[in-house]
Amino acid sequence: MRVPLLDIPASYEKILQDVETNINQVIQSGQFVLGPIVEELEQKISTYCESKYAVGVSSGTDALIISLMAAGISEGDEVITTPFTFFATAGSIARLGARPVFVDIEQDTFNIDPNQIEKSITNKTRAIIPVHLYGQSVDMNPVLELAQKNNLVVIEDAAQAIGSEYEGRRTGSIGDFGCFSFFPTKNLGGFGDGGMVTMSSEDVYNQVKTLRVHGSNLKYYHKVIGGNFRIDALQAGVVLAKLKYLDQWTEKRRKNAQTYNQLFKEKGIADQLTLPSEVTLRHVYNQYVIRVKNNRDELRSFLSEKNISTEIYYPLPLHLQDCFAYLGYEKGAFPESEKAANESIALPIFPELTQEQLSYVTEKIDEFTKKYGI
Repeated sequence: MRVPLLDIPASYEKILQDVETNINQVIQSGQFVLGPIVEELEQKISTYCESKYAVGVSSGTDALIISLMAAGISEGDEVITTPFTFFATAGSIARLGARPVFVDIEQDTFNIDPNQIEKSITNKTRAIIPVHLYGQSVDMNPVLELAQKNNLVVIEDAAQAIGSEYEGRRTGSIGDFGCFSFFPTKNLGGFGDGGMVTMSSEDVYNQVKTLRVHGSNLKYYHKVIGGNFRIDALQAGVVLAKLKYLDQWTEKRRKNAQTYNQLFKEKGIADQLTLPSEVTLRHVYNQYVIRVKNNRDELRSFLSEKNISTEIYYPLPLHLQDCFAYLGYEKGAFPESEKAANESIALPIFPELTQEQLSYVTEKIDEFTKKYGI
């Protein structure tokens, strides 16, 4: 049996007719940049995410960059975030000349620990970027309280978390900005790069729209310096076609996670692994990540030999990356992040997984555990 980490073509039978209809509409209209299909996607994403506005952009990375620009982040400013996330989170801060300031994560959720944020706030701090990692929301109330107390902007990195919820609110509608990615591996992915910024302030909405087109409201006249951050109309058509299936796919991911949990318990190894902890109301499982204290890399090699694909998100925390050496962080500065990097392993969780595949994965992990220990 073969179990891939992700099987993007598995959904094609369901979506291709809608995708082709939208792509043909774009081709026939000749409006390949912005236009009505982008506007329709923006409206439907804002509704889905429960924000007042949404602006389509060129990638999840550019969603972060344009949000930081709109928030006025520039050289010398500090932005607090987590070292245990995809590079774009901190890379976007650094690209604007600001300084990423890292705060360690919670052990159970892999998300930034709100209890450790306040001690990192200085008179240079301008924003906080909480990352809703793997599809589960950060504990946002303490973050919002600290932001209000210290006059900070909150930019949600929800690249992996579209549709996730926190106390009845959708991620992306909780802070000042919500940043989403439509990279093909995401729960809602296009056929290439794309992203979205959500917000509920009309002034911020207009500002982000202006920055998206080189800082221009009137063509060829520029009051601010922006960038080319526009989402491709063809990608917008793909994402729009897939959006109607997102909740179905999310529920299948959630069911797959529950099945994994039950199978691990039945095999008597749930206590030897650390299974994902669902703390908030709606974890959307962009990834199903377990912790293995011993022999993590050996387990991964063993599963690969059995045709089971896995991934490590992420093998080296950002504070230990060469490009961030100038920040002055040493090994041991963020022990929970470093521990997560050494212990975590993501198992296949995509919606089209079969019961047989889920059983096969857990059987092989059980086999490895009995033979080698974890």
